[in-house]
Amino acid sequence: MVLDTKKADVALGFCYTYLMTSTHPTPSSPGTQPLVVLVGPTAVGKTALSLQLAEALHAEIVSADSRLLYRGMDIGTAKPTPAERARVPHHLIDVTTPDKPWSLARFQDAAYQAIADIHARGRLPLLVGGTGQYIWAVVEGWQIPRVAPRPELRRALEAWGQEIGAEALHSRLAWLDPQAAAGILPSNMRRTVRALEVIFTTGRLFSAQRTRQPPPYRALVLGLTRPRPELHQRIDARIEAMLAAGWLDEVRRLLSVGYTTDLPAMSGIGYAELAAYLQGRLPLDDAVQQIRRRTRRFVRRQANWFKPNDPRIHWFSAGDASFPAMLTAIRTFLAAGSNQVP
Repeated sequence: MVLDTKKADVALGFCYTYLMTSTHPTPSSPGTQPLVVLVGPTAVGKTALSLQLAEALHAEIVSADSRLLYRGMDIGTAKPTPAERARVPHHLIDVTTPDKPWSLARFQDAAYQAIADIHARGRLPLLVGGTGQYIWAVVEGWQIPRVAPRPELRRALEAWGQEIGAEALHSRLAWLDPQAAAGILPSNMRRTVRALEVIFTTGRLFSAQRTRQPPPYRALVLGLTRPRPELHQRIDARIEAMLAAGWLDEVRRLLSVGYTTDLPAMSGIGYAELAAYLQGRLPLDDAVQQIRRRTRRFVRRQANWFKPNDPRIHWFSAGDASFPAMLTAIRTFLAAGSNQVP
């Protein structure tokens, strides 16, 4: 598709003038149902700690990790093992296939339903993960635009992005809606296109449609942290363990059933690099080195969602003392509320 980029920029100018009249609704007050949240970077030790906490508190775990949604992607996502999932009920794991990605809105709806079901059973929901968007969309009650895809508009926007480049398209979004652009990496053309698609479809700023309406529970957000050099060592060790556990065979199986590397799920850290090796496009040593680099960059991006000075997060250093300290904090939180969870 050929697009006249000058005309597109003129149209964007008219859209900008119109959108400046957008308003933001006032969020409502939070509820009282308890929700405990455990966040932290990749490889920090959230899975093991969450199992300990869930067993001690008779809790059920709701995953807030975008990669754990996909069936067949087990080793490379560090998905809880069948034995771990038998110890504690888990939710929002293995709910879709790699060729059917979930939107943020769909995840939020499913998470709310899982949390409501756990409350109905008289148990404590424990939201665990490192996907910042997923965590805060649930905790803060983001009002996410429920706008159906418009294939023709999306193709036009993608063509525009291909012509001017992902970062240039992102700069157009930044001019039109700086708040929305601030939450999207300039290289992520898929999310940039979606934001522009919603804007052009609804005639409202994307950020104005992502206001907050706190859900009907109060949340305690706990963060687990480690010194960066220690975290990097754990990342390297985990990558080696994944490879030893059969990660290459997992990627080979995914490719053999027709899942291609242009799928969002298959673009996840490690899957694209190992697929390139299997397809003869990259030496294995180079693929592993790229996985290490991408994982460390991802950890830095996670830090933007979970900042050390964020007053919403109560941080704990990973180690032997983290479990009893967190358990005490959670019990104090529950005792202070109107809902008592056994």
